[in-house]
Amino acid sequence: MIASENRGNWGSRLGFILAAAGSAVGLGNIWGFPMQVGKGGGAIFVLLYLVCVFVICFPIMIAELALGRSSGKSPIEAFAVTKPRSGWWLVGTMGVLAGVGILSFYAVIAGWTLAYVWFTATGAVVGTSAEIGAFFGAFVADGNKNVVLSLAVLVITAAILLGGVQKGIERAAKFMMPALFGLLILLGLRALTLPGASEGLAYYLKPDWNEISNPQVINAALGQAFFSLSLGMGAMITYGSYLSKQTNAVTSAVWVASLDTAVALLAGFIIFPAGFSIMGFDPSTSGPGLIFAVLPQLFATLPGGQLFGTFFFVLLALAALTSTISLLEVPTSALVDRGWPRKKAVLVLTASITALAIPSVLSQGAVASLSSLPGLGMDFLTLMATVWNNWALPIGGFLISIFVGWVWGADKAVAELTTEGAHFPFAKGWVFLIKYVCPLAILFIIIMTARGFFAG
Repeated sequence: MIASENRGNWGSRLGFILAAAGSAVGLGNIWGFPMQVGKGGGAIFVLLYLVCVFVICFPIMIAELALGRSSGKSPIEAFAVTKPRSGWWLVGTMGVLAGVGILSFYAVIAGWTLAYVWFTATGAVVGTSAEIGAFFGAFVADGNKNVVLSLAVLVITAAILLGGVQKGIERAAKFMMPALFGLLILLGLRALTLPGASEGLAYYLKPDWNEISNPQVINAALGQAFFSLSLGMGAMITYGSYLSKQTNAVTSAVWVASLDTAVALLAGFIIFPAGFSIMGFDPSTSGPGLIFAVLPQLFATLPGGQLFGTFFFVLLALAALTSTISLLEVPTSALVDRGWPRKKAVLVLTASITALAIPSVLSQGAVASLSSLPGLGMDFLTLMATVWNNWALPIGGFLISIFVGWVWGADKAVAELTTEGAHFPFAKGWVFLIKYVCPLAILFIIIMTARGFFAG
């Protein structure tokens, strides 16, 4: 089966590559990757990450694209039509729910980036490290303001999706992704001229070989690579369902994985040279603390730092929006496949996700009971991230690799990927990876996550 006209199709191979890369590129590339590099001992984490991307995660991306294009359906229907009269459709359902759950808290963080474009441009974020940290704490605790910001993110995302696949998603990707890369390169060049940049580069590029056998570092590299490529929630199944049979899915996937990896690597060339310009900078500083407290402190002290900081948060906002588009498209495509008009599906989902986002908004200090959930020791936003990011995505990825490798059959996937005479030079290697290596690697992630969870 192929994607029908009423569902939509990509207008060009470039449009698909940029849209799929935009789905993969997100805030995790800009702050998650540098944070994990900092915790994982610098360059050795980068090397392990690159191995994980192309040996473990890239094969799963190909599997999702093959399943989506073969079925011409969204995740739930893709499993249902490929293996009828079985329970495998539940894997697609989990992916759709993961898209909704992730977007409900991701929109909150994306709203922060929108606000910080304004704050930085107007010079509102100034002062000592403690003052900047206090400013961030007071800002996220303002429930009313953050509900409006989260709604703004969802409205922008919905407006893009209402245009459909070609005139909405593809057109936005063709603008956002070049702009994102342009800002990354501009900011990276500026960061390399900062005092202390050489120390940051040395930390980023010089491996600590003692960490190469550290299971925690290996797990972190594998987990970061897996989450970075938007695997396990059916986004690539959905985007693959809009893909023409004449488009070589394998070479397109190479471009998508390479562009996503390039964004993460370029982010490191911004964060570490910039970070090491600050006395006492801790490379393992966590995401929000690094982005909304440490870096604004740096921007406030640099010549031209206000402009530098503004561009940086524009970059973050673009990265966030390229991901919210795919997060909303996954459940939208599921409803369209059930006969809903696209407009109705987008509007109903936007309203529902806005309501679901409100507890995450209020959990950052506005409502005490949501800011520290009884018996869990975490806020509601962190709970949502834990459930969907840490558990649902790897479980989904594990089941997808099992389904494509063993249930549908890797040979059928290869047949789909080589249709119309498409070249798949490493097909035998891919079959081995998707059947054996990928499931075991993701099972390793799940076991390590469980160990960390139950160890407290």
